[in-house]
Amino acid sequence: MMSRLLGGLDRFNTAHPWSHNDAYTPWVLRHARKVRRGGGSVALDVGCGTGNLMRKLAPVMREVVGVERDPETAARARRNLSGFANAIVREEPFERMSHARPEYDLVTFVAVLHHLPQEETLQTVRSLVRPGGRLLVVGLARETRRDHPWAVASMLLNPVIGAIRHPRPTRARPEGMSAPTAEPRETFDEVAAVARRVLPGVRCRRSLFWRYTAVWVAPGA
Repeated sequence: MMSRLLGGLDRFNTAHPWSHNDAYTPWVLRHARKVRRGGGSVALDVGCGTGNLMRKLAPVMREVVGVERDPETAARARRNLSGFANAIVREEPFERMSHARPEYDLVTFVAVLHHLPQEETLQTVRSLVRPGGRLLVVGLARETRRDHPWAVASMLLNPVIGAIRHPRPTRARPEGMSAPTAEPRETFDEVAAVARRVLPGVRCRRSLFWRYTAVWVAPGA
């Protein structure tokens, strides 16, 4: 019975797909507006994919820079952002960016951090964010028993939101779900321990749709 139920849910979700990352766009934008009200103006979206989040950030921030290492995905992002003069997409790995001085007021990692070496990446980000600026992470972690309540809630909500966003069944996946993906290796507790060591004061929380969030405000403002 359970296997049939799960199989039916999987078929329904496949027919009504939606990007779980999109559920966190309003959360990112709330923080972006706080940064803007505080005088911040430049945002960096690491692993920007096809540019969905950048399109939402561009009307809020004076300048939005995206980095995307996959050439095809970066090209799609440029096409999707052609109407935004303040949005730039760089086709390069985050590790190769020049980090000579803090130059960003907002840095976002949405479903990206698990693709990168976490400790080294967060150390680099620490040097990138201007005093008073913010780092926002919407991340994936390997599931453990402690994540099960969130996973069950997500499993129940997922088809409801899929039906609302895509009432008619489709075989096409949304463009925002076309970027290369990888499975996370670290658990939430492992991720949070590293983040708290590298970024004192960071707030890490489990969340819905198989995601966690992390917020860090750079000291010195």
